[in-house]
Amino acid sequence: MHIMKYIPITVALLALCLSARSEETAATKQLKERTRALLPTITQVSKSVYCASGYSPSNISMIVGTDGIVIVDTGMFPDDARAVMKEFRKVTQLPVMGVILTHGHGDHTGGLRAFMEVGANGSKPTVYGRSPFNTEGDAFKSAGLTINGLRGARQGGFLLPPEKRINNGIAQAVYPPSKDRNVFESGAVQLTDTFGDGRKKIAVAGLELELVAAPGETSDELYVWFPAERVVFTGDNFYRSWPNIYAIRGAAYRDVLEWIHSLDMMLAEKPAHAVPGHTLPLVGEAATMEVLGNYRKAIRYVFDATIAGMNKGMTPDELVQTVKLPPELASQDYLLESYGNVEWAVRSIFSGTLGRFDGNPTHLFSLPPSEEAKRMAELAGGVEQLQERARKALEAGDAQWCAQLSDHLIALDPKSKVAKLLKAEALEVLADHLLTATGRNYYLTVAQQLRADNGE
Repeated sequence: MHIMKYIPITVALLALCLSARSEETAATKQLKERTRALLPTITQVSKSVYCASGYSPSNISMIVGTDGIVIVDTGMFPDDARAVMKEFRKVTQLPVMGVILTHGHGDHTGGLRAFMEVGANGSKPTVYGRSPFNTEGDAFKSAGLTINGLRGARQGGFLLPPEKRINNGIAQAVYPPSKDRNVFESGAVQLTDTFGDGRKKIAVAGLELELVAAPGETSDELYVWFPAERVVFTGDNFYRSWPNIYAIRGAAYRDVLEWIHSLDMMLAEKPAHAVPGHTLPLVGEAATMEVLGNYRKAIRYVFDATIAGMNKGMTPDELVQTVKLPPELASQDYLLESYGNVEWAVRSIFSGTLGRFDGNPTHLFSLPPSEEAKRMAELAGGVEQLQERARKALEAGDAQWCAQLSDHLIALDPKSKVAKLLKAEALEVLADHLLTATGRNYYLTVAQQLRADNGE
């Protein structure tokens, strides 16, 4: 194997890259504009329903009953939950008699203990959810996976300094407080009233509520239907962004057909208002039905278009070039790719329904990365020429090609400072032009690590 010589990146090139990143891109501007809708806000959705958005990564909601209140989802950290409860106490002093968890993700369950005070009668609030609960987290544990933690931190931007983060697309950019770093592990959540499938009617705090099994973003998802005021609490099956059908931190297939069916059930309730798992609520029947209907239509469109292309023998790499939301849907603020990404959804639908193999027999047994890199270098005329091609790609604004060529260079020499710097520069350029906050965070975190490996 050839060992690359250290060929310094020219001052002119570095100046070019810095200049390009100093000019704010359209994606960066769009993501910054979104922050205004993610600030702490208490919304009175209906006579008895209040939603606290922006206090925590996920929404915390309150339903006021005749002799108590019910909390829907608890936020990510106890401090978040306590701040919300302080606001709710301006509305009512009634005790918390029930807590409903729409699913097991830690950003919805981590604040639970803040709502679990013992009441005057000596009893704690009932905690409702679906069983089995936290199926996604349990799947990681049973498989012995731990890498999802690092990938989750990259996706969330938790390893980045504040100046490199804008928001998370559907939530403000927050960091786990050190003292609460483990409190959002859902394994500690103890449900006291559960159901599996179908619909469960509950009476609590003088309220009649219905809990409905609604698989989508997670298999343990439910939605809450409050018929008296026609409010649906959607969990993470709806929020104001193209949905995270595939999470780049890693997750099992999120069944898109079940997700669509869950939205169909919500629409069939004819809700007048909708409280999402993140972002501001939908208030008013016309807006609620239109937005939820378009959300369902958009997911169905991407699923159908992907399956149609698969049936023609198209590979994932080909599908992502053709499967796009129609302009009338793509232009809607609540379908912008600020959190999830259509391309990732297409790839997930392919692998989730047909499996990993893309149908091209060349890919049944691919060359090892180091061997492919060696042959790419030979085609380029040597390692130094390959490095120069990567540099020129970056200089020309082709950051994706630079990143891919840099991967070959790193495969040839994992210690190459030049290759790591080239890739870091390329990833930072790609981040600047990506609206999807999770992908942006991932780009920037890996670039930061590459620079750290170089001693920067």
